[in-house]
Amino acid sequence: MALRQFDEKTVTRMVAEATAAPSMHNAQPWRFRFLTGERLLLLYADLARAMPRSDPDNRALHIGCGAALFNLRVAAAHADLAPEIRLLPEPHDLLLLAAVHLPEEAGRGRDDALARLYPAIRQRHTSRHPFAEKDVPEDVRVTLQDAAEREGAVLLFPGPWHAETVFDLIRDAESRDVLDPDAGGDLVRWTRLGPEADLAVDGVPEYAFGPRKRDGRAPVRDFAGRRPVADRGTTAFEHTPHLALLSTRGDGPADWLRAGQALQRVLLEATLADLATSLTSHALEDRALRLLARDPGTGTGQVQMVLRLGYGPRGPATPRRPVSDVLDTV
Repeated sequence: MALRQFDEKTVTRMVAEATAAPSMHNAQPWRFRFLTGERLLLLYADLARAMPRSDPDNRALHIGCGAALFNLRVAAAHADLAPEIRLLPEPHDLLLLAAVHLPEEAGRGRDDALARLYPAIRQRHTSRHPFAEKDVPEDVRVTLQDAAEREGAVLLFPGPWHAETVFDLIRDAESRDVLDPDAGGDLVRWTRLGPEADLAVDGVPEYAFGPRKRDGRAPVRDFAGRRPVADRGTTAFEHTPHLALLSTRGDGPADWLRAGQALQRVLLEATLADLATSLTSHALEDRALRLLARDPGTGTGQVQMVLRLGYGPRGPATPRRPVSDVLDTV
C-alpha cells in the first residue's frame, strides 16, 4: 500500500508540472492515465480540445503534448527518477502519444541536466509585452541551440533576409484571417473575456493578451481581435525583434512530439537565462507556408515554431485545469 501511495503522489506531482506546458491557445490537449501495477504513465491526445480550423492535422496538438511530456521528464528527474520513454508506442492507437515507465528504484540514472531545469517550469510564462531593444548574448544563443539539439531538433537564429521572409509570412497569415470570416473561430473559442477570465481553467484570459501593438515589428498575435477589452491600452513594441526558428528533420507525429520536447527545453533554458519568450505558429498552420519558412541557405528541415526572445516582462501565469481533470489512476 505504501508503494502505491508513493506512486500516486509522485505521479500527481509530475502531471501537475506537465500541465504547466504551453499549448496552442492554452487548450491543454492532453490526458494522462497511470497504470499502478505496471508503474506506467500514458499520455493521450484529447481530441475534444483539437482545433480543426487552425490545426487540421493536429500538428500543434502534438507539439503541446510533447512540451507536456518534457515537463514530465523534468519533474521525474527532480523526483530522482529516470523513466523509460516510448513515443507512439501503439501504432494502432493514434491517440496514445507516449508511454512513461517509472523505475522501481529512485536515484539510478537520474538526468541532472533535466533536474536543473525544474525551477523554470513555474517561472516560464508566455509574454505578449514589448521587449527591450537589446541583443541576446552569443553564449545564451549557443545554450538554446544545444538545448534543441539534445531533443533532436534545430534552433536557427535567422539572418536579416530570412527574418524578413518570416515577417512576411506572419503578415500574410494575419491578412488571411481578416479576409476569412471563419478563420478566427478557434481563437474565439479559446479566449476568455470579462468575468469568464477570472474563472477560467483553460484558454487565454484577457489579462494575458498584453497591450495592443501601436508600433513595432514584433510578431505578437492579437487575441482580442475586434472585441473590446477594458483597460488594455496600446504601446510600441520592439522594431528589431529577436526570432528563432525551431525545426525538425521530418514532419510527422513523432517529429511533432520531438519538436514539443525541444521547444520546452529551449523555453526552460531561456527562462533560466532571464529571457522572456513568446511563440507563434500563425504562419506555420499551412504546410506549404512551413516550407517557405525554412532556412534559405540549406532548404532543409521543417519549421515547427517561431520563437520571439528578449528582455522584458514574462507575462502572467495562465490558468490550468486541476490534475483530477486530466489524470486517471487505475
